[in-house]
Amino acid sequence: MAGSTFGQLLCVTNFGESHGPAIGCVVDGCPPGLPLSAGDLQPDLDRRKPATSRHVTQRRESDRVEILSGVYQGVTTGTPIALLIRNEDARSSDYSDLAETFRPSHADYTYWRKYGVRDPRGGGRSSARLTAPMVAAGAIARKWLAQSFGTRIRGHLQQLGDVTVPFESWDVVDANPFFAADMECVPLLEEKLDALRRSGDSCGAVIRVVASGVPAGLGSPLYDKLDARIAYAMMGINAVKGVEIGAGFAAASQLGSTHADELTPDGFASNNAGGMLGGISSGQDIEVRLALKPTSSIRLPRRSVDLQYRAVTVSTQGRHDPCVGIRATPIAEAMLALVLMDQALLQRAQNAEVRHDLAPLPGSIPE
Repeated sequence: MAGSTFGQLLCVTNFGESHGPAIGCVVDGCPPGLPLSAGDLQPDLDRRKPATSRHVTQRRESDRVEILSGVYQGVTTGTPIALLIRNEDARSSDYSDLAETFRPSHADYTYWRKYGVRDPRGGGRSSARLTAPMVAAGAIARKWLAQSFGTRIRGHLQQLGDVTVPFESWDVVDANPFFAADMECVPLLEEKLDALRRSGDSCGAVIRVVASGVPAGLGSPLYDKLDARIAYAMMGINAVKGVEIGAGFAAASQLGSTHADELTPDGFASNNAGGMLGGISSGQDIEVRLALKPTSSIRLPRRSVDLQYRAVTVSTQGRHDPCVGIRATPIAEAMLALVLMDQALLQRAQNAEVRHDLAPLPGSIPE
């Protein structure tokens, strides 16, 4: 299947199905000498895994990652790193009645039209379960970036359905199941998700991801712009329907005198550009937002057709997140880490000899 490999120098090839024996990926291009163990990857997988609260799917998967190759005596060797995550709690019988029909808003119909055959169990290759290997791979990139540049990548929930979640502090993001940066909103979010689950419906979400400590110079003009690569990565995440960089769509209503990020001896005065100018990182924080659609698999009856295009009604049973955006934060963080490491390796390959007399301009002026 084309489209299962991500990246240029840091290449991640994803494999498996939601209800197959295992899922995983092969990470090729990681430099040698990086201290690495399964313990470095597991915390990010634990943040993404199912059944962490009553508000997400109750599929019981430990998501324990195994490193099969590419690491010797605790460090990477420069050879492909194979990561394996075994599926432990698949209930394929939940999907037996979907083999002859198509779930609305799901990939069932398009997969069938493209390949002539599809795996209906949990969505097969189109399942969000396939994001788990990317989170594991992203943990490798996150560690390499932190060691090489001091880069830090963090994300949080900005909106759940029609509920806007204010930003108060990064310190509380991992202290609640929503990755919300405001603990006072958590009861309201719990109430909304409980009501959605009872009704059988679903909602969407908005996630914000920020990378700080990113070196200036990553990315290329025109078609390999850093923002283009980031948008490509984010749109590859299941259910993502929109991506904004910096001011995003708000830039359309700004004046040039407002939008332009002025440069001063003390640094940039603002960051409407989202940390990139001309497709190249400026050294400011990388600012990304992504919008995720409501979960496609819901209990409420929906109109569809069967394999002969006869009218049917579909009601999807099984275990599903009422909002896929709840667990999307660590996924978005991982994909941003993979893009930044890939671009850093490309920058090193082409421009390792570029030197400047002056240090990079500082980031945005603090408030």
